[in-house]
Amino acid sequence: MNSIRACFPASRQRQAGLSLPGLLLAAVVIVVVALIGLRVVPSALEYRAIVSAVNKIGSSGANTPRDVQAAFDRFAAVDDIRSISGKDLAVERMPDGTMSVSFQYEKRIPLYGPASLVIDYQGSNRVR
Repeated sequence: MNSIRACFPASRQRQAGLSLPGLLLAAVVIVVVALIGLRVVPSALEYRAIVSAVNKIGSSGANTPRDVQAAFDRFAAVDDIRSISGKDLAVERMPDGTMSVSFQYEKRIPLYGPASLVIDYQGSNRVR
C-alpha cells in the first residue's frame, strides 16, 4: 500500500489544473474573441488606409479644398477605401496658409442577430 502512495504522492485536493468544463469555457471565450477580431480587423485596416491617404495629401500638391478631395479620391481608389470619400472630408483653411483636413465616420459591424459593434473613427492632418 505504501508503494502505491509513493507513486501518487499528491491527493486529489492538492492537485491543480483545468477541468473539462473549464477547458470548454476557455475555448468558447477564445473562439468568440477570435470571431469578433476577424470582423474588426478589416475595418481597422481600412481606417489605417484612410489615415495614410490623408497624410499623403500633403505631398500631392493640393492647394484648394476641391484639390484635397480629388487627391483623397485618387488615393481611395488605389487603396480600396469605401467607408468615406473626398466629399466626406472636412477641409478648413487656417490663418497661417495651411489647410486642416479631418474626417469622422461610424462603422457598424453586425455580430449576431440584433447585436452589432459600432466603432467611431476620426482623424485629422495639416496640409501645407
